[in-house]
Amino acid sequence: MKTEFAPSLLASDFSQLKDQIQLVKDADYLHLDVMDGHYVPNITFGPGLISAIRKHSQLSFDTHLMISKPERYIKEFAEAGSDILTVHLEATDHIHRVIQLIKEQGIKAGVSLNPATPVESLEFILPELDQVLIMSVNPGFGGQSYIPQMTAKIAKLKRMIVENNYQCKIEVDGGIKNHNLQEIVKAGADIIVAGSAIFGSADPAQALAEMRSTAADV
Repeated sequence: MKTEFAPSLLASDFSQLKDQIQLVKDADYLHLDVMDGHYVPNITFGPGLISAIRKHSQLSFDTHLMISKPERYIKEFAEAGSDILTVHLEATDHIHRVIQLIKEQGIKAGVSLNPATPVESLEFILPELDQVLIMSVNPGFGGQSYIPQMTAKIAKLKRMIVENNYQCKIEVDGGIKNHNLQEIVKAGADIIVAGSAIFGSADPAQALAEMRSTAADV
């Protein structure tokens, strides 16, 4: 299966969002990082912005909720145009219930794990998930360096999925550049989130193409 890419809008120029989105129209997803200033220190945007940009992109909207008690806002983010909603295991008391709420909206459900959270914590909900997002940096800010121990974590999760024949993709987010992309793909990543590596370049479309080429050589 070819590696898919989800450029993170958080790293784009927010004064030119419509044009920035068009620069990555050849991606597989648009990754939308929602932060509440509580679960993580930063504050970004909410369903209003997602709804506003929905008409400017044909990409699947991969919405990553870095917010406390995400169950309060599932319906709003689904109605805004999200195709996938990913919530943090650590941000809610009843993760299975949140997954059910997402599925009831007719969209895909994902769960994200912070770097220190073991993949074993997903054992009893993995069959319900469309994707797992492995955070390879601590959530809250763009531009951080990849945590090397996450490569083994990706590989462990991949074994759990393959051994049980689950239909679940592994997404990885944080500090991914061309120099470490291949090791992450080899470990089992299906979807790569890239922010500064794409939008921080002089030519985001070319940067995306180069990352695709690098991943294809694995």
